Amino acid sequence: MKNILVTGGAGFIGSNYIYYMLEKHPDYRIVCIDNLTYAGNLETLKKAMENKNFRFVRGDITDRKAVNSIFKAEGFTAVVNFAAESHVDRSIEEPEVFLKTNILGTQVLLDACRKFGNIRYHQVSTDEVYGDLPLDRPDLFFTENTPIHTSSPYSASKASADLIVMAYYRTYGLPVTVSRCSNNYGPYHFPEKLIPLMIINALNKKELPVYGEGLNVRDWLYVKDHCKAIDMIVENGRIGEVYNIGGHNERTNIDVVKTIIKILGRDESLIKYVKDRPGHDLRYAIDPTKIKNELGWEPETTFEEGIQLTVKWYLENRYWWENIINGEYMKYYEKMYGGR
Repeated sequence: MKNILVTGGAGFIGSNYIYYMLEKHPDYRIVCIDNLTYAGNLETLKKAMENKNFRFVRGDITDRKAVNSIFKAEGFTAVVNFAAESHVDRSIEEPEVFLKTNILGTQVLLDACRKFGNIRYHQVSTDEVYGDLPLDRPDLFFTENTPIHTSSPYSASKASADLIVMAYYRTYGLPVTVSRCSNNYGPYHFPEKLIPLMIINALNKKELPVYGEGLNVRDWLYVKDHCKAIDMIVENGRIGEVYNIGGHNERTNIDVVKTIIKILGRDESLIKYVKDRPGHDLRYAIDPTKIKNELGWEPETTFEEGIQLTVKWYLENRYWWENIINGEYMKYYEKMYGGR
């Protein structure tokens, strides 16, 4: 039986990965460590808790003593690190938190992998480490050889973590891989992010805040496709390599918002253009040729299919997001958008 540690598994992508793995590999043991900060929701893992091959541990990946303790007790065969502060706006407000979790937390995990048996390690990163692409050059894409060129404290912290991971491979021979994905969407996405925020506000007939003119472009990847790619990389990816995971689904932010409005039968008068974010990247677009050629992975979900599935999930799981927006999140929401 393989025993995999999933960090940050009470968050969006981590929880989807846990459910994917429990279904795809029912003989694997999955252990999740999560500090349950603002975006970590234990209720997200409620169904996983019922599985005898799943264990949840509340803990901080920057706490070396706690991390070493769980490694010693479990005897992991692999580690997949999702744990990260990930919202760009929050990183602009509080950069120190991002540097601590995303950089030092990664180092603690890497040291534990070395200490307890040269354990296979996978780092879940982001295409934001590459910076952005011009809107007038649709022929340009991020490849694994694109230079790192960060725009925010968030992306800088993720790029730093990536470099540390690769340094542990070069220096210590630790078996590592890194994946850099485009924007994910799907179930359990925290309500501050674009797609769930627009779905929830549209359902409640509230204003839909859109940065600038909404012309920034993102490549959208349905979260289950991302989970499949990570599984394939951990199982068969070449050690010491970086893999880009893209969705072939480029959309402007305003097009995404208007698609959601149409699905929910709302009016575009709900759209409110607000002051743009500092250093807002123009366009992200990934070339996933490497992972396709080496591992045979391709995205299976079109944006048209995925956005319908996502809206349906939020309609059917109101309790999940209502519990969030009735709490501390609303104070943050007002801080970020109230004066724009």
